[in-house]
Amino acid sequence: MTELTTRPAGQRGQRLTYLVKRLEMAERARMEEVLRPLGVTLHQYTALSILERREGLSSAQLARRHVVTPQAMHQLIATMERDRLIERRPDEANRRILRAWLTEHGSRVLRACHRAVDEVEERMLSGLTPAEAGAFGRALERCLDALTVSVGGEPADDEGAA
Repeated sequence: MTELTTRPAGQRGQRLTYLVKRLEMAERARMEEVLRPLGVTLHQYTALSILERREGLSSAQLARRHVVTPQAMHQLIATMERDRLIERRPDEANRRILRAWLTEHGSRVLRACHRAVDEVEERMLSGLTPAEAGAFGRALERCLDALTVSVGGEPADDEGAA
């Protein structure tokens, strides 16, 4: 990689890592605001979104993808199951493993959450042109890729696993 002669910064000289963290905090606060009236927490929304893309995950697999402890995921799954957002079924090969699936109710709630979150994303990108928004998304993906590869060149997370 080429070494940068000047460090990229925001207009007021802030480090990019600082701006990314501030953006994440503001985005998180806005998402919590729009999800709260739907009766869903940000952690639940994240887990439901993961299950939407990959149903049938075990609690441990879901915890890894959500980047939370298995204990925290166990509590989250219990709450989502109680609220009828998900159901768990025994694994066909190992009946001790319970796999999570969105319920019909969970899918409806998740669609409403997506609409609310779409509005947050639109607000976040409202100061950018469509081309800038696309470039921003691609740049974020490249930055994420650069930080999710371990020193040995292997993926640091298991997004493609299971």
